[in-house]
Amino acid sequence: MKRNSILAAASVFALISGGAMAQETLKIGALVTMSGAGASWGNGMKRAAEMAAEDVNETGGLDVGGTKYMVEVIAYDDSYKANEAVTAANRLVFEDKVKYIIGTVGSAPILAIQPITEENGVITMTLGFTAQALTADKPYTFRPNPTTAEVAQPQIDWIVKTQGVKTVGALFPKDETGEAIAKDLAGAYEKAGATLAATEFFERDRVDFIPLLTRIIAQGVDAIELDGNSPVTAGQIVQQARDLGFEGVILRTGGPATQEIVNVAGEAATEGMFVHSAFDPGVESAKAYEDRYVATYNEPMNGFSPFFYDGTKMLFQAMQDAGTVEDTEAVKAALEGISDYGGILGTMNWTGEDRYGIAHQLDSPFYIARVTGGQEEIVARCTSAGCE
Repeated sequence: MKRNSILAAASVFALISGGAMAQETLKIGALVTMSGAGASWGNGMKRAAEMAAEDVNETGGLDVGGTKYMVEVIAYDDSYKANEAVTAANRLVFEDKVKYIIGTVGSAPILAIQPITEENGVITMTLGFTAQALTADKPYTFRPNPTTAEVAQPQIDWIVKTQGVKTVGALFPKDETGEAIAKDLAGAYEKAGATLAATEFFERDRVDFIPLLTRIIAQGVDAIELDGNSPVTAGQIVQQARDLGFEGVILRTGGPATQEIVNVAGEAATEGMFVHSAFDPGVESAKAYEDRYVATYNEPMNGFSPFFYDGTKMLFQAMQDAGTVEDTEAVKAALEGISDYGGILGTMNWTGEDRYGIAHQLDSPFYIARVTGGQEEIVARCTSAGCE
């Protein structure tokens, strides 16, 4: 398990009443995947927290109740494994004494650490897609990114209508995430008038998909769905499907990962692919974040990163609104109370009461893009009500 601690230093101390304002350290955990197939997601989340911390540290710290807090991001790599996540969560909560965690990436890891975080009142911002992560009896868990359950139906309706797709094949990881997404997608395709006709499940470390794809393609599917797969795995599936001669539609209705897929599969294999996108470069604040990310880390930005930047900023606002960093019950209530938040991706609100029994799911705009020359070209703009 890897550990990385970042404390962005500020050179100026705020002054009030002629004296120096009290200053302390606020520790934020980043329990994410930094190695293996899900690393681009995890690193994007960690870096989002780092950049949000940098913002407040450059102004002298986060002002909460008259105290300035320099924000320190303490990161651990869970390698997308539940047992590694539990070890890291124990270290963060009981050794590092953190009360706020950005993570985890995967569904199995978040379910594994929730007995620790919920019991100890630790607020988490998870990417995990499973519906079981957000329930009324897990009040300290929030999800700042949309999942397949939120975005699949509008996109699938649009794909089926505009591309004439009737039968779809898909490969899913054999874990909580894959099983949940497979169920959601099957229902969404059926509702749209199509069928998820061929499915295969595999272990996450698999790299040879030829036998699975051969069985799927032999069933005469019109399209192959990539949702639920890590960026690297999705790229391998695209490359191998095209190598087998598949000429149908390839689409990804959830999980921004276009650049990573192109990097693995190449421009030729990904040409014309339809992808879910949470990012519109025409939105000035979103483009500015991407430019900053690339300049800071010298790597392409993963599309989940802006959500966790906004999520971390919302967490900071909740601390300020509550007037405390220690009382996470008060911070949780303040976070729940934030509405019409002006994030870098647009206006955001908490939703999910009907679906999950608790309004801890962030709602935001999203898009369908076609990959052209290795780049996303937005072809439809979407809300939960539909895509146009």
